Amino acid sequence: MGFLTSCLDFYGEKFMSIFENKMVKQITIGSKKIILVGTAHVSRESADLTEEVLRTIQPDTVSIELCQSRYHILENPEKWRQTDLAKVIREKKATLLFVNLLLSSFQRRIAKNLGIRPGEEMVRAIGIAKELNIEVSLADRDIRTTLARSWRSISFWKKITLLSSFIFSFGNSEELTEEEIEKMKNTDVLESLLADVGKTHPDLKRTLIDERDQYLSQKIKSAPGKIVVAIIGAGHLAGVLENIERDIDFTSLETTPSPSKIKKTLKWGIPGIIFALFVVGFFMGGSHVGKEMLMWWILANGVLASLGALIALAHPLTILAAFVAAPITSLNPMVAAGWISGLVEVSIRKPQVKDLDTLQDDILTIGFWRNRVIRVLLVVILTNLGSSIGTFVALPFMLKAIT
Repeated sequence: MGFLTSCLDFYGEKFMSIFENKMVKQITIGSKKIILVGTAHVSRESADLTEEVLRTIQPDTVSIELCQSRYHILENPEKWRQTDLAKVIREKKATLLFVNLLLSSFQRRIAKNLGIRPGEEMVRAIGIAKELNIEVSLADRDIRTTLARSWRSISFWKKITLLSSFIFSFGNSEELTEEEIEKMKNTDVLESLLADVGKTHPDLKRTLIDERDQYLSQKIKSAPGKIVVAIIGAGHLAGVLENIERDIDFTSLETTPSPSKIKKTLKWGIPGIIFALFVVGFFMGGSHVGKEMLMWWILANGVLASLGALIALAHPLTILAAFVAAPITSLNPMVAAGWISGLVEVSIRKPQVKDLDTLQDDILTIGFWRNRVIRVLLVVILTNLGSSIGTFVALPFMLKAIT
């Protein structure tokens, strides 16, 4: 109460009205005063509240729910044009980029309908901080780490159902009204999108919400200055308040965990089993059986991988590359058929300026299938999916050839 009383004496009734807002919380840790402001990232009301709090309190530091990469994009919106798709594919980040594009496009679509920039409250916070000489502290974990940890935490089939859920959820974005967006302040945007699948994907809530609550709380607490205003998604308010007085080693949350022993075993074990089956087939049944097994292996992997590329509307040479690569790469855990077909596609159909200009709109419309950037990502994802399914389809036919 000492903090509130002293501030009330200084700022008067306007300060008191700020703390009557349920989206504003305050906490004292030692000599540091922390004011948490819960926002929706596509809300004009949240942007206005952010500005009001910062101009009224004028803290030493404003801590914002951004990581370094998202901060740079917010400061330089055109930077994403420099994305090197070939590098993304080689670094095995095509799926993560695709999911990130879906999330950002969803926010952009809603914000456009409401006549506001996505992340407007963050933009205003940064602008006011520069105007009033307030230090800016970035509080969120790198988005790439969050998505990588989330993706690593779920099974292959859950990844498929999750992508489907995302796409179907995004299709309804134009139906949301401003009143409905304000209701979303009761939860984080990502958490809202996962509401329908949250019960079957508890690990996603842990990595997307719970871990970030812990990370945000520690970064906010360690922000410089005696008075800190933190601008965070309203869905994180309760979690940050719960964790902020705890001592958490947030550096452990910044790493991408290695695959589990089971996944490592399967990664090398399945190709090992396939090789063993070929050896058994050739020695027990002779060359005839061995050739039949090889035929099933090539057809199952090649056809389904190339079908994935075809569904993505890939170039004929890309489809051919998927067919040729899949039977080989399925036996090599270090290479994936989708990477080969993706690199072929991006070399044949290089993205044009118009693809970059319309990328975030196309990903949620019919342009989904026309945009060359999206198509390359789809080629990678669907070729890999087809090749993975092909491995399991081939096994029973190979066993039947032996017996």
